Amino acid sequence: MSSSSSAPDLRLSELHAWLDTLADTPVLSSTLRPASADASFRRYFRVDTKDGSTAIVMDAPPPQEDVRPFVKVAGLFGATGVTVPKILAQDPARGFLLLTDLGSTTYLNQLTADSAHKLYMDAIEALILLQAQSKPEALPEYDRPLLLRELELFREWYIGKHLGVTLTDEQNAVLTKTFDAILANNLAQPQVYVHRDYHSRNLMVLPAGNPGIIDFQDAVYGPITYDLVSLLRDAYIQWDEELVLDWAIRYWEKARRAGLPVAPDIDSFYRDFEWMGLQRHLKVLGIFARLYHRDGKDAYLKDMPLVMEYTLKTARRYVAFTPLVRLIEKLEQEHAPKFGYTF
Repeated sequence: MSSSSSAPDLRLSELHAWLDTLADTPVLSSTLRPASADASFRRYFRVDTKDGSTAIVMDAPPPQEDVRPFVKVAGLFGATGVTVPKILAQDPARGFLLLTDLGSTTYLNQLTADSAHKLYMDAIEALILLQAQSKPEALPEYDRPLLLRELELFREWYIGKHLGVTLTDEQNAVLTKTFDAILANNLAQPQVYVHRDYHSRNLMVLPAGNPGIIDFQDAVYGPITYDLVSLLRDAYIQWDEELVLDWAIRYWEKARRAGLPVAPDIDSFYRDFEWMGLQRHLKVLGIFARLYHRDGKDAYLKDMPLVMEYTLKTARRYVAFTPLVRLIEKLEQEHAPKFGYTF
């Protein structure tokens, strides 16, 4: 009896067959090779084309995945002038897309103390270009239920599953009150297009039109600081506070000149940026824990300490989050060692 690991990859056979039917963009399906993995069910392949270039193939198996949001957002973002993959061929019912290839050099591959300023300025210019053309109704709203559902991942997956803790009523009340405070700020912010994962793994270094932007299928219409905080407080790479502040100020100045509705003074803007960051960091801790405990993906465990560092550093700067800091410190002290982590 063959093991599941040696079972034939039926999706792959189907993908080859689909590629062979494409007349408008002829590709050499025999050259299909893995391009990158994803934290979801999606897979990406690179394939040679008959004109000597390469293209990217996305395999997004239904019912777990749906390529239609990707197709929609690619059109919406592409129309703003930022660089996104163009769709060369599609079979949404089967979850296959053929895309232009933005290369394999991510920001994360290329970022150094010397290259960072130029790359981040490019990413900030692209972000402002995108935000300045935002239209309400074009994307789902990043509303309170969705933002709260993300925060609850921290309670369920990080505290409940990763630390193995059942919170007391009093501790649950601390979290609920903290979430309410964060969301009140987030929802009061001006709304624009939000990529939702605008960071060093989803930005590609290009010779022209930098950066290439990928992985935007979960885009929404929501708080203006969200993508900036994803970019500057990145789970995969850390920069000194002074640099982050400098880049945030440069964004704020450029955004104002572009007519974007950012807070009128930099202190208010930076507070919005930090409180939005707290929502994102807590969510990401929950997501990384879920990727490990539910999906068996342990690669994200090594990124948890940095995200926790961001969380505590930010929370310690605001009196409103003192109860959160005390709760996290207590839980980490009592429960983190069994996972071999100290934050």
